[in-house]
Amino acid sequence: MSQGRQGAQGTQAQRVVVVGGGAAGLYSALTVRALDPGAQVTLLTKRNIEESNTRYAQGGIAAVIPGIAASDSIGAHIADTLAAGAGLCAEDAVTLMCGEAPQHIAHLEELGVPFDAEGAQPALGREAAHSAPRILRIGGDASGAGLFAGLIAAVRADGAIEVVEHAFVTAILRADDEQAPRAAGVELITGSGAVSVIEADAVVLATGGAGQLFEHTTNPSVATADGVALAWYAGAAVADAEFFQFHPTALDVPGNPLISEAVRGEGAHLVDASGQRFLQHFTGAGDLAPRDLVSRSIARHLAATGEARVFLDATGLGRSFLERRFPTLTALTRRHGLDWSVEPIPVVPAAHYWMGGVRTDTWGRTSLPGLYAAGEVACTGVHGANRLASNSLLEGLVFGARAAAALSAAASVAPWPVFASTPLDLGGSGVEQAFTRAELQRLMSDHVGVVRDGNGLRIAAKQLAQFGTAVSSVGDREQGNLLLAARLVVHAAAARTTSRGAHYRSDDPDSASNRPSVPEGSRKPVGFGSSMAFSNAAAGVNS
Repeated sequence: MSQGRQGAQGTQAQRVVVVGGGAAGLYSALTVRALDPGAQVTLLTKRNIEESNTRYAQGGIAAVIPGIAASDSIGAHIADTLAAGAGLCAEDAVTLMCGEAPQHIAHLEELGVPFDAEGAQPALGREAAHSAPRILRIGGDASGAGLFAGLIAAVRADGAIEVVEHAFVTAILRADDEQAPRAAGVELITGSGAVSVIEADAVVLATGGAGQLFEHTTNPSVATADGVALAWYAGAAVADAEFFQFHPTALDVPGNPLISEAVRGEGAHLVDASGQRFLQHFTGAGDLAPRDLVSRSIARHLAATGEARVFLDATGLGRSFLERRFPTLTALTRRHGLDWSVEPIPVVPAAHYWMGGVRTDTWGRTSLPGLYAAGEVACTGVHGANRLASNSLLEGLVFGARAAAALSAAASVAPWPVFASTPLDLGGSGVEQAFTRAELQRLMSDHVGVVRDGNGLRIAAKQLAQFGTAVSSVGDREQGNLLLAARLVVHAAAARTTSRGAHYRSDDPDSASNRPSVPEGSRKPVGFGSSMAFSNAAAGVNS
């Protein structure tokens, strides 16, 4: 294994392994190469590189570009992010993310990413909980695909970035014979079934989330908490696992494809089976309330009325506008026999984004030296208890680049972070009851979904303790990773007895309405002082 970080300063090139091929992984790989031209980068993807949450993103990238919108500001973007996060955001991370957005948008344009324009200016959309239009989009409603195309073209043009598809990472290698444990590479299974090892000076996790924990999810089938599991078993701290965001408008058809929040930003609204708007009974912000409030309002409305679903009414926008502004969604609804220009379409809240994950600092560094994380797999605190719409792609870019800067030979950052965390043994009861993914999803959806309570969480914890799975295939390993993630979510949700953001407990409903406001100009650091961070007691790592 190459030792240290010689790169351009020594004779031996630094070797970096990036696990995950979404926005955070691709961008971090490119940034490593830009900062350290001698670095050797291997990018591993579990399936085809095209299969990631990034490709499915519709709305766009939230960013305030100076000189574009006089009525908007980076400070307003910061304030909106803090407000949506229900008082649990880490303000330093939010300030960095919003403040560094313009430089990354400019870099994407240099890479050839074609942002939509209106004349000579970028086209700006508005989404829920944003105080101004600031969403940069690509292809109307195909922003993730457009961003992905630009990034993957740049990665494939760089001969020093080796892309290995169908590579399932099974473990983070640790070097424990030094003064402190350190990530030293990865173990993986290739598409042929062979087990191999890649030694490295640094490992970047960019594996996305865990939407497959629930019956209804906008995430692809690959979203099985792999990165969180890898970090957990290597001894890195995990934080804020209880905060799982449900997007309020997934199409109520098999697969639950996302219907972008941008549709409501353009004037569509939610209605019940009788065609009546109902959100005003639950939140004064109506259709443009933060996602956790809208999803919870839908769940409470359905529980009160006994109705099976709600509907998104975009008929007032007109056929020509819908086809021009949302071409992908118009085609999607047509494929399912729906014409959303003349009738409301059925929607359902669906698991969308995990705010919790591998605890990192603002340089993407975990509690295990040499191991970095960026994007949805990471928990910087930037989202608090609820992510603001269209901050996800921005998060992946900003913190993917910062992780690359921290591990590059030219980087000069603070000492490696030490996070306070609680050793936690999440092992089962010793009983190995086989289970299917569908059974796990039903359990989590029934007791750990949009609305939770103490009794349901106890039922879920008891059942999860009985589950076990053999490890004889990649599918088994995915199953085991989901089981670990479920136990982490349930444990954290049970420990947080008050409602906050996306974590809503019906046995403490009043605290959910206590959404701290953070006026611009008077913000103070908030967040991780009250969040929960756990580390794997079995790993023996001082984190």
